[in-house]
Amino acid sequence: MNYTASQNAVIKTISILGCGWFGFALAKKLIALNYIVKGSTTTPEKLPILAEEKIQPYLISFSAENIIADPVFFKTDVLFICIPPKRNSTEFKAYPDKIKAILTTAEHRTANIVLISSTSVYGDTNETVNENTDPCPDTDSGRIILEAEELIKANHSFSTTVIRFAGLIGPNRNPGKFFAGKKEIPNGLAPVNLIHQTDAVGIACKIIEKQAFGKTYNACAAEHPLRKDFYTNEAKISGLSAPEFVMEKTNWKVVESVNIPAFLGYEFEISL
Repeated sequence: MNYTASQNAVIKTISILGCGWFGFALAKKLIALNYIVKGSTTTPEKLPILAEEKIQPYLISFSAENIIADPVFFKTDVLFICIPPKRNSTEFKAYPDKIKAILTTAEHRTANIVLISSTSVYGDTNETVNENTDPCPDTDSGRIILEAEELIKANHSFSTTVIRFAGLIGPNRNPGKFFAGKKEIPNGLAPVNLIHQTDAVGIACKIIEKQAFGKTYNACAAEHPLRKDFYTNEAKISGLSAPEFVMEKTNWKVVESVNIPAFLGYEFEISL
């Protein structure tokens, strides 16, 4: 059966390519919401962990040239691509080609693709940005991720959705540990752009619930405390040594969303 994008089709099955820190949390939430969830891993040892959570487990190996996978994984109503480019890796520059290979494999098997992206596509341009702002990445990872976004948006075989996450915090990513005990940390007066895993998962679920596909969403908490205030407070909460920041505001941005309130009406559960 070939899938074509259609409005208001019943969403029953969701495939999550990459059940890492975010993907696994999303999969478990979707199972709790009674969706059929297929989850992929590149690690054989993780297959029983997925199965234990009632996630249909698939071992998928992919490179820029080839994907070794059961095509049944890609036969789904929504495909989430949750595989960030691996930094400091020979695979880093091959990330866009990997995305191309995934799109080719998914063609005619799914209607909706959701790419997990990053607010790093904006760069630190010393301004407030939203989904109507032209991305201007100033890092290698930001440029590679933007290239992947453009590849997906240029493929008209799918309804394509992009979620640009700010810095992700939550279980096993305690921000109190990020700078604990460190000294002379630059840019202490810059605003932070972060989102808790709970809200990252919540926004993804709301997109499915409302079938608000085909758009780009900046997923970031509304609060933007100063780096020095936020990380010093988080270290204190965790009982760790306080970091010391340089009182300066050099390169920064404030990430806002116009599309989340307009199309999702999502209310954040965790404030900074």
